Formats: sequence, structure tokens, C-alpha cells
Amino acid sequence: MFGLDTTLTVLLILCIILACFFEFINGFHDTANAVATVIYTNSMKPTVAVVYSGLLNFSGVMLGGIAVAMGIVNLLPMDALVDSNPYHGIAMILALLLSSIIWNFGTWYFGIPSSSSHTMIGSIIGIGMAFYFLPGDLGTTAVNWDKAKDTGLALLLSPLLGFSAAIIVMFIFKRFIKNEIIYKEPIPGKKPPIWIRMLLWGTCGMVSFFHGQNDGQKGVGLIMLILICVLPAQFATDATINLQSINGNIEKIETLMMTADTTVLSAKEKKLHAELLTHSLHFHAVTDGKFSSEKVPVGDRFSLRKDVIKVTKGAEKLISGGNLTLSQNEIRTLGREIKATKKLVEFAPSWVIIIISLCLGLGTMVGWKRIVITVGEKIGKQHMSYAQGASAELVASLGIGLASWKGLPVSTTHMLSSGIAGSMVAKKGLKNLQKGTIKTIVLTWVLTLPVTMILAGSLFLLFRAIL
Repeated sequence: MFGLDTTLTVLLILCIILACFFEFINGFHDTANAVATVIYTNSMKPTVAVVYSGLLNFSGVMLGGIAVAMGIVNLLPMDALVDSNPYHGIAMILALLLSSIIWNFGTWYFGIPSSSSHTMIGSIIGIGMAFYFLPGDLGTTAVNWDKAKDTGLALLLSPLLGFSAAIIVMFIFKRFIKNEIIYKEPIPGKKPPIWIRMLLWGTCGMVSFFHGQNDGQKGVGLIMLILICVLPAQFATDATINLQSINGNIEKIETLMMTADTTVLSAKEKKLHAELLTHSLHFHAVTDGKFSSEKVPVGDRFSLRKDVIKVTKGAEKLISGGNLTLSQNEIRTLGREIKATKKLVEFAPSWVIIIISLCLGLGTMVGWKRIVITVGEKIGKQHMSYAQGASAELVASLGIGLASWKGLPVSTTHMLSSGIAGSMVAKKGLKNLQKGTIKTIVLTWVLTLPVTMILAGSLFLLFRAIL
């Protein structure tokens, strides 16, 4: 396979299987958040609900693009960490996958709603920080801290936004919907009026679709990490993209940067500016007369990825610094050229997307009961009303959809569990929450990052020593 020896081929296949298993667990771990409301309000039978949710999760991955996937890939600066020894890449991926699976499976087993996103981010950061303990000077650059801050902020704010937004939506419901049926606890075995069922079907479907769009992309990002680490010559760049088109984009970026006044830039910005021009010239030299990365010598292909990343990220940082002496029209042009240039490295083969779609969709259809019981029965002291279910899912779907649009990994679990808690508080205040369950969930959320960081970092150092 791609010229790999037998051992490396087996390890590569193992990593891909583990990535699929992680996404499978993600399906039945997080799907409970989507189906709990329709099940506990008698709006849909459990078997129908999980199949319905599974199909929409599948659709969400297939139609969701790859912005979030690239957010996962970019957390680890691959240009710095990928070296000539593919076993080092295998060590990194195995540590990431095993630590994520162990924590996810453990929290599912005990029926604790926990974020797969949170787990994965903690594992990635733990591996990055483990580079501090290896020879060389990668320690300070082994984590893309700018991207980690954006991701961490999204994960931190999601439960707070879910909780507060659900309270607001409940008050809006009470203000405009005067039908008291929607605020009452469902009668066991009795279906609610059709308009309520349609509302809950819609919100359940939205959460499921956006969950697939966001969480499914994380699985796509995981497999792309594997492929880039082990097979950088084949997967570092998209062979279907015309290199001369990208050459034109980089040339325009280069021209705009050369017209900017560098005397007003800070020392750090001047360094970024110089690196950007160096990498743009290197890209032109390597791609001269070539229309596909397949025509570039194998040893140079990963350097193309590094060139594109250095040029685009450098230009973005210079724009955000606010010191570029360019007009607003030139800044907009620069933004368009950056986006077009990224197409060479921000991609995922269709087979990767299809595999992850199937794993997430199938995972959605099994193993959901443990988390459903916690979400449906143990967060609030009373049975969930129709309005509470709808408000929590409406908030979660909109929050996840917005995060996917922005390319940020966000937690479905955080958004919906906190939304249900908020809807319970909106009815009878904080006394309406089961404190024991809330403490367990919060403690799990707090521990997820440090535990997965330590576990992933330790496993990485162990595998790096063995492989």
C-alpha cells in the first residue's frame, strides 16, 4: 500500500479502524442528546427516533463541508511535526485515538453526557505538549495555540450559551404561545397533538443534522491527520487542484504584500512578512511548469503544503494585526486569494467522508439508552415538557449550525444538556435541577481536558519510545 512496509501498513489500517470506531462511539454517545426529547415527550418511538436521527447525522456529514475537519487538522502544526519517520506519526495518531476512545467509552458506560469534541481537543493538546519532553525545539510550536484558543473558547462558551439561551427561548414561548398543553408533562403512552410532534420532529432533525455536520467533520479531520502523518506525499495536497491556478493566487498575495509598507510592521510581523515571501518564491520554483502535485517529486510534495500554510496563515495574521498599509478593497482581494489558495491543502477525499458518515450514522442507531436516561430523567426533577424539549433542541441546533459555519468544533452534548438544564430552571428556578447529576456532569466536563491531555501525552511518549 503506497510503498509502505507490512508493519506500517497494518498500523495505518489499525489507525483508520480506530478513527472509525471513535466516530461510531460518538454516534451513540451524542445522539442521545438529539433523541431524548422526542422519546421522553412521546413524540416518536425510540426505534424510529434513532433511525431518523442516524439518517440525518449521515446527511449532515455528507453535506457539511470540511471547515470543522480542517480546524481539527490545523490544531497540530503538521508542517513542524511530520518528519521522515512515519512511525512517529503513527505514535501520535494512536495516542490521540486511544485516549479519546477510552474517555468517551468510559463516560458512556456510566451514562454521563460528555463531549466528544472536548475529548478530542484535550488529546490533541496533550500530544502537542508532550513534544516538550522530546529532543529538539518543537515544544513551543507543537500546538497551534491560536487555533487552540479559538476552539477552547467555543467549548467553554457552549454550555453557558446553551443554558442561558434555553431560558430566553422558554420565556419567548410563554410570551407568544398561550396553549398550556405545550408546558405540561406528557401523559405516559399518549401522543401529543400533531403540531407539537411536528415541532419536536423538526428540532430533533436539526440537532441530528448539525451534529453530523460538526461532529462528523471531526472524524473526517482525524482520518486526514492519519493520512497526512503516514502518507504525506499522497495526501498533503489535493492532486485534483491545478497548481498553476494556485500559483496565480499566491502571486497576487505576494504582489499585495510587496506593496505594503513594512516599516510600520512590528518585529514579529516583519518576520511573518519575510517568511511569507520566502515560501511563496519556493512554491513558484517547485511548481514551475507543473499542473498537478502528482508531477512534483515525492520528496517535495509535503513542502508545497508547508508553503501554502505559511503563506496563508502569515497573510491572515498580518491582516488581523491591523498594520498592513493596504486599502479595504485590497484587503478584501487578499482574503479571496487566501481562501482560493487554501483549496490545495484543505480537502478530504470522498471515500473518507462516506466512511465517517456511515460510522456516525450506524453508531447513532445503537447504544443510545444510557445517555438518554440521564438527559431525559436525571437533569431535572420533573418530567420534560414539550416546550422544554423544543427549546433545548432549538438552541442546540442553532448553536451547532453557527459553529459549523464558522469552522469551529463545538460540543453537541454541552449545548443540549445545558439547554435542558436551562429549560428546567426557566420553569421553577435552580431548585428544579437534580444537583447530584449536575455535579457529576460538570465534574466530568472539567476533568475531560486535563485527563485526556495527560493520557494522550503519556501514550504518545510511550508509543514514540516503542515504535
